[in-house]
Amino acid sequence: MASELEPDPVQEKSSDISLSWGRNVPVIWGNVPPRNKNFTGRADLLVELRRRLGSGDLDVTAVLPHALQGMGGVGKTHLAIEYAYQYQNEYDLVWWIPADQHLLVRSHLAALAGRLGLMQPSPLRVEDAAAAVLDALRRGEPYRRWLLIFDNADQPETVRSLMPHGPGHVLVTSRNRQWQGLVDALEVDVFARQESLEFLRRRVPGISTVDADQLAEELGDLPLALEQAGALQFEAGMEVSEYLDLLRTESGKVLAENRPMDYPAPVAAAWSLSVSRLKEQAPFALELLRRCAFLGPEPISLEILDRGKYILDSEFGTAMRDRLLVSRAMRELGRYALARIDPSRKTVQVHRLVQKMIGNDLSDEERRRLRAEVHQLLIAADPDDPGDPEKWPHFAKLLPHIVPSEVYTAHSVPGRQLLEHIVGYLFAVGDFTTGLAEADRALARWMADSGSHNPDVLVLQGIKADILWALGRYEEAYELRRPTLDAITDVLDADHEETLVILNGHSADLRARGDFQGARDLDEDSLDRHRRVFGDDNRTFNAANNLAIDYSMTSAYEAALELCQQTLTERRNLFGRDDHWWVAFQVAALARCERQAGQYLKAVSTAEQAYLIYLDLVGRQVLPQDHVHVLLQAKDLSVARRKAGRFTEALDLAEVVYARYTDSRQFGAGHPDTLAAGINLGNAQRVAGDAQEAADRIEKTVQRYREVLGPDHPFTYGCDLNLALIHRQLGRVEEAQQLLKHALSGLERRLGSGHHYTLTCVTNLATVRASLGATDEALVMGEGALQSFRDLLGPDHPHTLVCATNLALDMAATGHDEKAQVLTDETMRRYRRVLGESHPDVLAGLRGERLDFDFEPPPL
Repeated sequence: MASELEPDPVQEKSSDISLSWGRNVPVIWGNVPPRNKNFTGRADLLVELRRRLGSGDLDVTAVLPHALQGMGGVGKTHLAIEYAYQYQNEYDLVWWIPADQHLLVRSHLAALAGRLGLMQPSPLRVEDAAAAVLDALRRGEPYRRWLLIFDNADQPETVRSLMPHGPGHVLVTSRNRQWQGLVDALEVDVFARQESLEFLRRRVPGISTVDADQLAEELGDLPLALEQAGALQFEAGMEVSEYLDLLRTESGKVLAENRPMDYPAPVAAAWSLSVSRLKEQAPFALELLRRCAFLGPEPISLEILDRGKYILDSEFGTAMRDRLLVSRAMRELGRYALARIDPSRKTVQVHRLVQKMIGNDLSDEERRRLRAEVHQLLIAADPDDPGDPEKWPHFAKLLPHIVPSEVYTAHSVPGRQLLEHIVGYLFAVGDFTTGLAEADRALARWMADSGSHNPDVLVLQGIKADILWALGRYEEAYELRRPTLDAITDVLDADHEETLVILNGHSADLRARGDFQGARDLDEDSLDRHRRVFGDDNRTFNAANNLAIDYSMTSAYEAALELCQQTLTERRNLFGRDDHWWVAFQVAALARCERQAGQYLKAVSTAEQAYLIYLDLVGRQVLPQDHVHVLLQAKDLSVARRKAGRFTEALDLAEVVYARYTDSRQFGAGHPDTLAAGINLGNAQRVAGDAQEAADRIEKTVQRYREVLGPDHPFTYGCDLNLALIHRQLGRVEEAQQLLKHALSGLERRLGSGHHYTLTCVTNLATVRASLGATDEALVMGEGALQSFRDLLGPDHPHTLVCATNLALDMAATGHDEKAQVLTDETMRRYRRVLGESHPDVLAGLRGERLDFDFEPPPL
């Protein structure tokens, strides 16, 4: 850090005294304002500024001027002051020139003449003295290491001719963006949030992090506004909550209070002057700014504003057709730093406090009219299909402006459809928390305005139910969707498109409640209606995928596989490529169907293919890394690898996936998908030989399943199988038996004795009975289960072969050696053909070991 020596203002009037300071401080130091004791952050900007200034060779005859450019109140002046103090030892002369009044700039330059010994033998006129100073600086005599700072130089055309050309440095601070085309400009933005918090802790000792963060958010991290707010709280004892209330209700008044000592005007006054000039010199630019005031403080796509020339039947809409007028307006907004123009991204951005100030100057009628126009602009920009990833970038541009514009208050059908599409987009990209908040905001208003049976209300309630379901709040989703389905059927029709979309979600509610057969009955009827109403449409294929899930949960795995294959073909035909989001989804679903049908080796190959597609989609930023489909497919691939005998790879991926689920803002430790990932991790740990770690993981997860899905859900009973398996491996056989008997009773009651889940429980219970010495009982149980497995899954399904392997051991143990050998030989022959010679289950069977069933909760 350079010396922080601040020259005494009296001493600096004498050049003789100045010369005694030595080379480590400037010989001449003029008019530099005092250093800001609360200066915070900006380390990167200071380093970059020094790099740019220092990159010039002080021995050359002319160095390009530099500028700090940014909107009013971002701290350009304080940054220049801090630079002067930090790097004062790099200069022999530092001279500060207030440039906001351009008529006085020449006088400030002329005042340097005496310090350079240019006033002898007699004083010069101001014009001559200024010219002499510029000439001396150009020649670098008597000092080559000089720094001139032109502060607040907002009129380049009047200041540039007074800038010296020579070996030293010229630094400008200005709000006017025109400097960017004239000098090497460094843009200064508002504070980063961490800088805001650090500043407020310095300015208001004892302020809490929560209060500081809320204050920074409301003030848009603008340094000048934070200084004013901090001063009010520190000096007047005003609470943060009181200040924020005033900011919301009387922003103009509160932003005009407490001008900082080292700033010429408070926030409101600084911008009001710019707005006044804009009104006089570029009235259309002000009209453009007024519309921006009703959008968000985030970047506004110029495409949104440009649509005004097509859809707005107003003077503003007509004016938007004049491209030269619009271009001039944008330049003027940049010139007065009332907006941040980004030509490369084609956006305009207005600070939230400028928006407040603009809004406060409008009458109620003007606000109503302008807000209605902004609603029209947003509605015209509606991308329409939230399920299409190619539309997501357009939705992302609209999203920050939905709440500030209050478009959710619109009564028109197009306005409400825009909100439905926005919430649908948030659901599609996996931002469930934000989607739920936006749905609730709109529903509260719509129901108050239009009643609970309005079609738009019902459609949005259906989307909200989807989000609740995706968040794992299954019972809430059911309680909302069931009456919504009844109401929309009455209001629109049983076969209306919107009714069918909600119907499709209702089957998921039934599965989440454990009513697998009820969901299947509903979806068989629903798919027929979807095909009739939608034809070859993605909504039809979603209904088909739901039915395939129903088939698998009712043990009809071959029917599920056939439907998955058909749906994949149909999605490929619709979208035309494999790397489309929905095609990737269907490839992953096919892999799951293949695995459940017992085709483990084919399933892992398909799952690896789906994994690569999803990696590409994430790499191209089509989907986020923690998107629900990305995580689900990665978890399924881990299962598929384990079933194919690739235990190490399965465990590695299971650990990564589980960590992503638990770290995700959308999921967390108690989400059903996280629990399924936890079960997979526990099963992977068990087969990898870490029984104790697996026991801890599975026991915790089973308990959470009981809490989330309820103790009587089939998945809860299914997960009990995994826990019982661990108990038995750890020697807690009695506990395993008790758990399996309880699970068997529940599964028989919920799903029936012939369901696949029930049969796996019977087989595992037979193993426990055999280990307790009840081999005859185990034999009977195994014989019944094997016949049921053959009838249900076929003779070659790995689960049929697990049951046959164990039954052969029980036959041998009860003296039926010949039958046991025949069954063993047949089973091993089938096993080798289905899974290969080296699969762990095949090798374990050849060693005469019992095999186990574990349970993997499929997606609902």
